[in-house]
Amino acid sequence: MAEFKINDEDFAPLAGKVVVITGCSSGIGLATTELLLAHGALVVGGDLNPSPVETSSFSFLKTDTTSWPNLLALFDHAKQLHGRIDHVFSNAGISGRANYLSENFDVNGELQEPSTLTFDIDLRGMINTSYLGLYHFRHQEPQGGGIVCTASASSFQQFRVCDYTTAKHGVLGWMRGIVPNIETAGLPIRVNAISPSWTKTGLVPQSVVDMFPDVTWQGPDAAARSVAILMADESKQGQLIYSVGGRFMEIEQSSLLPVAAEIVGEANEDKMILRMMQMSSEIGNR
Repeated sequence: MAEFKINDEDFAPLAGKVVVITGCSSGIGLATTELLLAHGALVVGGDLNPSPVETSSFSFLKTDTTSWPNLLALFDHAKQLHGRIDHVFSNAGISGRANYLSENFDVNGELQEPSTLTFDIDLRGMINTSYLGLYHFRHQEPQGGGIVCTASASSFQQFRVCDYTTAKHGVLGWMRGIVPNIETAGLPIRVNAISPSWTKTGLVPQSVVDMFPDVTWQGPDAAARSVAILMADESKQGQLIYSVGGRFMEIEQSSLLPVAAEIVGEANEDKMILRMMQMSSEIGNR
């Protein structure tokens, strides 16, 4: 993993850009909103809770990311307000809700299904938000835009909050799956993700922070900087920025991946799928 620096001047390309953010009212979403506004961006935010931000460059719409009509309304609001959308931060999320080692029964004594709320918000809501970004980027003139998704350090590490970890693995998997499809289609759309380590947000109560004085915690502003650089730097595609203690490292394009690619060689799954698609097309054209 190569560590790199993020400087304030790197955010200059964000001036005047229209950004849609979910989960904008607290934590990383709020910190990102404030950072983007400070560098001249126009932000349209959605959240279940009101935003504390009050400026003419920011517009808020109450949004439940598990509701497709709510998400449609958020993007329509941004398009009507500014005429286009340049970036999407698919960020809304909650902590774990399910305990798979517990047993809960209904009034009839039947075992109840574990909560799926974390999956609904952290994964399904993220995908639907991103899908709407893809739609608008493809149908506006000129085409193009960038999506940043909130993954987690738990996307590639063991972490005992099972439903949260599973959802965040899914965020990384979605990015890894959609990027080659975008590139094959030749679309001017970028998709990246952030993977913050221990970050002081509303997901982590202060009592928990106090329990681990030896952990190197970072503020949400650190994660916000990783979001902003992924938006501002148009060379970044399919990257996962890991932030820990205010330091930044890129995970996806680290030195390990070329080694893995060399080992896998022509058995690379994506290459095989692409070849199968090409063969199917050739057969269909006969």
